Amino acid sequence: MKRSIFLICPVRGASPEVTERVRAYVAGLEADGHQVHWPPRDTAQDDPIGTRICRDNARAMLAAEEVHVWYDASSQGTIFDAGMLFMSVVMLDFWKRIVVANPEDLTPTDGKKSFNNVLLALAKEYA
Repeated sequence: MKRSIFLICPVRGASPEVTERVRAYVAGLEADGHQVHWPPRDTAQDDPIGTRICRDNARAMLAAEEVHVWYDASSQGTIFDAGMLFMSVVMLDFWKRIVVANPEDLTPTDGKKSFNNVLLALAKEYA
């Protein structure tokens, strides 16, 4: 089944290596026929403050059938968008399938609270 997907990922300050890995991930989804909202390409980045970018991403995320997260702890935008995802699925009950796009980069922290653990738990609960 072809789906509409919003991809949370690093944009500003992302390394060329990460950007290329994300680009390949998006290309693979699109080659399978999925419609992907990829913020560096599909959200206008010409907002000097960032509020419109956040609003546009929130609207696109709510409209998508599922959300994939390319997690990068050093990306403030990724963390912000993941917070919006948490708010929409857990607090507002906008159910979305959640997929961790780069699970090889996400290590659970045994016995310690962490955003890695939260994201992995959300992906399991909203699989």
